[in-house]
Amino acid sequence: MEMINRIERWGDTHHPAWMDVVRIGLGVLLFVKGISFISDTARLSHLISNMDFHLYSVMAVHYVAFAHIFGGFLIALGCLTRTAAIFQIPILIAAVFFVNIRAGFSYFNSELWLSMITLLLVLTFTIIGSGKFSMDEWMKNHDN
Repeated sequence: MEMINRIERWGDTHHPAWMDVVRIGLGVLLFVKGISFISDTARLSHLISNMDFHLYSVMAVHYVAFAHIFGGFLIALGCLTRTAAIFQIPILIAAVFFVNIRAGFSYFNSELWLSMITLLLVLTFTIIGSGKFSMDEWMKNHDN
């Protein structure tokens, strides 16, 4: 537990203000991706059923869509950023290593690149947190 507290303290003190813009962009991207999954659940269900996991595809589709929509919203606001980012990690690992890599590692596989960059950013915000311009910081400063 002490290690987690040390990582949080380090992340809170080493968070440049421009990363808040990146965090908001990441949250909006995840939110929009979640909306696109909801609007085309058949495609997402097909992607999940092609994986060699024996998951209930309906449950997985709902988890992915809910995590992207709700998590993206929270990340954009900077509210519970680390928690919301942690919920994105398994989805993005599966997207990078099991779904998008099958199309090949090329410049034309934009979904793979988007998944890799998003995974990197989610891992980054899991460590550094939400930043100065966030709901977390506002609640910390206005807590009476």
